[in-house]
Amino acid sequence: MSSQDARSTIRPGEARDVDALASLQASVQLQAVTRGTPHPGIAAWVHDLLDGHPSVTPDDFLVADETATGRSVASLVGLRQYWSLAGVRLPVAQIELVGTAPQHRGNRLTEQLFATLHRRYAADGVPLQMIEGIPYFYRRLGYDYALANDGAPTVPATALPDARPYSTTGRLTVRPATVADADALAAIDRELAAGDAWSCPRDAAVWRYEIAGRRPTDIARRAVAVLVHSAEVRGYLVYSPRLSATGELIVVAAACRQPADWPQAAPVMHDHLGEAGRQHAGAGNQTFTALRPLLDPGHPMVRFGPPGIPRRPRGWYVRTGDPADLLARLQPLLQARWRAADLRWPEPALTIDTYGHAARLEFTDGQLTAITAGRGTTSPSTDAATHAAIPPAALLHLALGHRTLPELLTTWPDLLLRDRRTEHFLAAAFPAVPVRLWPRN
Repeated sequence: MSSQDARSTIRPGEARDVDALASLQASVQLQAVTRGTPHPGIAAWVHDLLDGHPSVTPDDFLVADETATGRSVASLVGLRQYWSLAGVRLPVAQIELVGTAPQHRGNRLTEQLFATLHRRYAADGVPLQMIEGIPYFYRRLGYDYALANDGAPTVPATALPDARPYSTTGRLTVRPATVADADALAAIDRELAAGDAWSCPRDAAVWRYEIAGRRPTDIARRAVAVLVHSAEVRGYLVYSPRLSATGELIVVAAACRQPADWPQAAPVMHDHLGEAGRQHAGAGNQTFTALRPLLDPGHPMVRFGPPGIPRRPRGWYVRTGDPADLLARLQPLLQARWRAADLRWPEPALTIDTYGHAARLEFTDGQLTAITAGRGTTSPSTDAATHAAIPPAALLHLALGHRTLPELLTTWPDLLLRDRRTEHFLAAAFPAVPVRLWPRN
C-alpha cells in the first residue's frame, strides 16, 4: 500500500528503515525535554519496535519519503492489540510516534499518513484506533476523547511509609517480576478480561517482553513487580523505571486476581512504590516528590491507598470508521446486558441513525440476533422508522462506556430518541465502563 503526491510518497515501513526512523523520531519527539537534541529514549523505542516487539512488524509503520531525495521525512506506527470487556475481544490499533521533520511541516503529511492508515484498518477489520496526543489536534482527523485516562489523586511522597512493614510481615508481598512469572501474569490477564472493565490482556510472550525484552533506555520500558502469597502470583504492579523530571514515580497498571485481596494488597503496593521512588531518587540524585497513578479514581489500589491531591481526568483520543461494525462486535455484550435487565425489544428491529449511516439491530422474540450496517435517511429526526438519531462521536462514547445516555442527552442536542421506551432500552445497553487499560507500546 502506498500513496504519492508531487512532493512525497507514503509507503509501509521496512526493517531497513530502523536507523532512519530512529533518527527522525528522536529529533522531533519531546524536544522540550532534551532542549533540541535527539532523545535517546525515543531512538531506543523505535529500535525495539522494529526488533522483536510482539505487537509490531515493520509494515505497521507508515513512512513518508521525500520524492526528490528519497529521504524519510515523516512517519507513524500502529501497534495492533486486543482489548477485552466481559469476554468480548476487540481489535485495536494504538497510534504512536507521529512525527514530521521540521522543514516538511505544513505539507499535510500527518493528514496523508492518517488517511492511509485508516484505509488500511478499514480493509483489515480493525474497528478502533486510539492515540494520546496534542490537545484538540486529532479531532480534526476524526478522533474524539472517548476513553477516560488517568484522574487518580497524586500521592505526595511524604504520605508513603518510610519503612516496609507490609512486605516483610504481611500475608501478601511484592517483588520484582522475572520471566518465570509470565505464565502466571498471562493467567491473571485472562481472568481480568472477563470482568466489567476495559483491559488490554497480555499473553505470556508479551509479558516476557515487558519484563526483559526492551533496551534499558527505551522510553516505553516499565518496571514490573508481582504480588505474591507464598509462591503464588496473585497480582501485578507496573510503573516507570525512573522518576520524572519533577520527581514523580508513574504507575501505569495494578491488578489483583482476587478482588478480596485489595485491602491488603494496596498498602503493600504503596510500600513497594515508596521504596522504589526513594531508590530512584538516590540513584539519580533527585528528590522523590510524589506517586502519580495513571489510574481511574475508582481503581481499588487508589480507594484502599493513602489520600492524595485530586487531579482532573484526562482522555484518550479514539476513532472508529464504522459504528455499525463496532456495535456488531459488541453484540454478545449488548445481549447479556439486556438479558440481565430482563428487557426484550417488541419490534423486529431497532434502527440507530448516525446522520449518514445507520445500524439496524435485528431481534427475534425480543432477543438481539444481528446488527447490520445501512444507509442513513435524509432526515432521521423525522423518519418514522428511525428509533434513535445519534451523532457518530456520541455513539462512540456510548459504545465504549465513556458516557451514559443520560449524560449525552444533556450535552448533544442532536442526539434524538423516538420515545421513552427507546431511551430506557438503550440506557440499559450502554452503562458506564471502568477503564483499566495499559495499552501495548
